[in-house]
Order: sequence, then C-alpha cells, then structure tokens
Amino acid sequence: MQTNGRREGGEYFRMMQLQQTLVVQNEDPDDNYDYKVEGKNLSRTSTPGRHSWRLTAPGTPISNASTPRRISWRSTAPGTPMSNLSSPTTSIGTPYSYSLQYDISEASDEEDFESYYPVPSLWRLLEMNAPEWGSGLIGCMAAIGGGVSQSINAYFVGLLVATLFGTDKAAVKHKCTTLSFIFLGLAAFNFVTSLLQHYCFAVMGESLTKRVREKLLGKLLSFEIGWFDEDENTSAAICARLATEANMVRSLVGDRISLLVQAFFGSLSAYLLALVLSWRLGLVLLAVQPIVIGSYYSRSVVTKSMAGKARKAQKEGSQIASEAVINHRTITAFSSQKRILGLFKSTLRGPKEESVRHSYLSGIGLFSSQFFNTASIAVGYWYGGRLLTEGQIEAQQLFQSYLAVVFSGYVIAEAGSMTSDISKGRTAVQAVFKIMDRNTEIDPESSQRSTSKKEMRGKVELKDVFFVYPTRPDSIILKGLNLKIEPGKTVALVGPSGSGKSTIIGIIERFYDPLRGTVLIDGKDIKGYNLRWLRSHIALVSQEPSLFAGTIRENIAYGKQDAQESEIENAALLANAHEFIR
Repeated sequence: MQTNGRREGGEYFRMMQLQQTLVVQNEDPDDNYDYKVEGKNLSRTSTPGRHSWRLTAPGTPISNASTPRRISWRSTAPGTPMSNLSSPTTSIGTPYSYSLQYDISEASDEEDFESYYPVPSLWRLLEMNAPEWGSGLIGCMAAIGGGVSQSINAYFVGLLVATLFGTDKAAVKHKCTTLSFIFLGLAAFNFVTSLLQHYCFAVMGESLTKRVREKLLGKLLSFEIGWFDEDENTSAAICARLATEANMVRSLVGDRISLLVQAFFGSLSAYLLALVLSWRLGLVLLAVQPIVIGSYYSRSVVTKSMAGKARKAQKEGSQIASEAVINHRTITAFSSQKRILGLFKSTLRGPKEESVRHSYLSGIGLFSSQFFNTASIAVGYWYGGRLLTEGQIEAQQLFQSYLAVVFSGYVIAEAGSMTSDISKGRTAVQAVFKIMDRNTEIDPESSQRSTSKKEMRGKVELKDVFFVYPTRPDSIILKGLNLKIEPGKTVALVGPSGSGKSTIIGIIERFYDPLRGTVLIDGKDIKGYNLRWLRSHIALVSQEPSLFAGTIRENIAYGKQDAQESEIENAALLANAHEFIR
C-alpha cells in the first residue's frame, strides 16, 4: 500500500498533524494565549493556580466522524491534573471540539513536607520492631541499670571522700578496702549492663534497618512510572534514601534510644538521691536544671533545620556524582570533567555556607548548655556550703548530693550531644514514612483486578485518548487519539520524536493512565485487568535495553520464572539477538 504522506492534505500528513505535540510555555500565569497549528486552534486561558486549553480540530481520518460531540472535563484537585476525570460532561456541540481544564498549584517542597507529612510517632517506629520486643526489654533494663549505677557510684564516692577525713586510720583503711570491692563490683555491673544494652539495641536497630529497606524497596517498586519521572525521585536520590536514611533510622532506634533511656533514669535516680540526702540542697539543684535542659533543646531546634538542608544537599550532590559515574564515557568524550566538578562544587557551596552559619548558632547553644550545667554546680557548692556552716547537713551528705548531680550532668551532656543525630533521625523517619504511606495510582498487585481464564487474543483499541505526562502538564502528547489494532496484525507507529509513539506503548503497558479516554484490550478496559497477568502476555523490546548485573541468559530469563532453555533461545531468536550471543 502506498501512502501519500508528503502531499498537503494526505492521510498520513493529517494524522501527523493531529499527533503533533504542542509545548505551551508557562511564563506568566495571568496571561492568555492563542495558538494556531495547521488547521487547528488551541487557545489557553490562565488564572492563578488554574490553566485551561481548548482544542478545535477539523475532521481527521482517525477520529470518529459519525459522532459529533463536545467533551469537557475539569479537575479541581490542586496539583493533580489526573484527578476527578472519571465523570466527564458530554453535550451536543461542534464536531471535534475538546476543552481541557485542570488546576495546578505548586507549593514549597519544604512546606509540603512539613505540613502534609508530620513527624510520625516514635511508637509507630517501635511497632516495626515488635518482633524484637524481648531484646528491647532486656536492653531497656540494662540501660536503666547503667543509669542508676551512676547515682550509686556517686553515693559511694561521696562516702569515700567523707571517710578519708576520718581520724581513725584502721577504720579508714577498712572502709577504703570495703569501698574498693564495691567499686570493683560496680565496674563489673557496668560492664555487663553496657554489653547487654548495646548488643540488644544493636539487634533491634539492624533488624529495623533490614525491615525498613525491604518495605521501602517493595513500596518503591509498586509505584507508577510517573512517580519516578519527578526530579526528586531520580535513581540517585532513591539510592541515597535506601543507603543513608535507613541507617539514620537504625541509629535513632538503636544507640540513641538506649542512651536516652540511660540518661533519663540516671538523672531521675540522681535527683531522687539528692532529695533524700538533703531536700533543701536537692531542690536548689533541681530548680536550675530546666535552664540546662532548655539550652539543650534550643540547640536541638537549630540542628533540626540544619538536618533538612544537609539531606537536600546530599541528594543533589549524590545525583550529580551518580550521573557522572554512569555517563563517564560521555563526559570523557567531551572532556567535561572540570565542568562536572564545577557543578558538584556549586551544588555543595550554598549548603556549606548555610551549615557554617548554623554551626555558630549550634556552638552558642552548646556553650550555653555547658555553661548552665557548670553554673548549677557552682550554685550547689555555694548553697551547700551555707547549709554545712549552719549545721543543717553533714559533709558526707554534701559530697554525695553534689556528686550525684554532677554525674547526672555528665549523662545529660552526653544525651545533649546527640541532638543533631536525633534530629537527623527524625527527618529520616519522616522521609521514610512519607514513601511508605503513599498509595500508588497504578497498583500492579491489586487483587480486585480480574485475571481472565480465556486466552488473550491481543485486540488493542484506544478511544478518544488524551494524555499529558505528570511532570509536563503543559505539553499535550495525545489529543483525542483513536487507534485500533487487530489480533495478529503488525502495526508500525511512525512519526517524529515527541509525537507519542513511545507514549502509546506505555499506555498499552499501563505505565501511565490517560487523562481522558479508554484503552481496551480484547474489548475490556485495561483498568479491569490484573497488571502482572496482563504484562505477562506482552513482550516489549526497547530501543535501548537495560541490562541487570549477571549473565545474558539471566537477563533474558528475568521476564519469566522457571524459564526453560528452549524458551530462552526462542526469545533470543525473536529479538534477533541469538547470533551475536553465540
């Protein structure tokens, strides 16, 4: 069959006109635009947060000329042009007059991240560690024992100091010998509790890391292809999430929680001991602790803002580095090494300056926390000295109360030094659960979809299909496409780059859902099929194949479990790859 594809008004020429993509430049949301494209008029009106197109096309051979109609639809969901399109309004009007209208609203990534994805409760994270509850219980008991042992140690150190001022040398020697064995026992007790504490929480952390990575990867693999087209969801950014954020979650649940439990019960036991020994001195020391804790909290707030910027900078830098390594041949061919390094440095320059500025604020917070901690000890010395001179307490009680608070100050300081790690861990938890809580728009595992027991014939039909890519809502790829492919027929989609050839294949595979229209396979809507079953009946050979690590045989067999050798060879023959493989 000879087709007049070059002559003005030819069938092929008209088809290419209809499938031509018009990219609308979104420069000013308040401007109105009118475009004319070879016999078709496309007008666009815009209001803040809303864009609309109107396409009027003459009759074409691919359109159904027997059914004049006017179709219009609207999506009111902000930022989701594919939402609420299931109920179009149809009315009699001019033939082939289509009106598209949907809302687009863009908010700050940081604002969306904080407002729509609040920090999950720590209990939810611990629920994922439920199988390791035994290890967690033992680890918490060991952490409590380690914290309380600090107060016990302070009590006996105060007793030792008071003993050294005794006048009876024999009694002093006997008490010192006894206290030496007590300290030796405390050392052994601390060794056992520290070992159990870190081991049990390490088991919890590693188990959680494994579980988070498995669930995160499983969730990522269930997402629709359009999600991966977004800039923030590139392969480098996702690899960084799997590598770094899972480890941050492990650090938060493992070492950080154990040290916080130890610090809390250590401080609680120290203050109780100080109140029991001398309630007056204990109250004074306890009154100044909120200032110390408040200074640590202010530092935590500063480091939290630093964590978000560091995470963003890490993803951008990782993406550039990953692309540079993957495309090293192209970079070498164009001698672009210096340019790539410049891009990498420029990506890190801004976050570096911001981090340096925040580090000064963080340093001020650390200084204030340590200053107030030392000042509280000075207040304790001063007031304890007054109580001692007035005869209200003894020297032994003064030393024991003072040392208990001092030792608790060390525990608080150790916990305060973890504020940066804790804030980073909270941000990582937030990012991980943001992915886990997202529902995919095209679920390949949906059990509600049917799997036909009949043999698939392969009749494909596209009816009035409109399509735009989610990341390019201003570029209309398909405009009212009607296409029918009979079973057993070979059909070639011919056209320039960007005319929608690969898009049609992606819609048939249901990588994407059309904005409007229906895709039928064997007379049934493609949305009614189970995707795994449907795709098992489709063979796709891309222009640029993607190979996994492994042998050629393993790559061919990826598409079918328990594939026979004859099936692998037959697949290679059909793909014209058998000769060069041998």
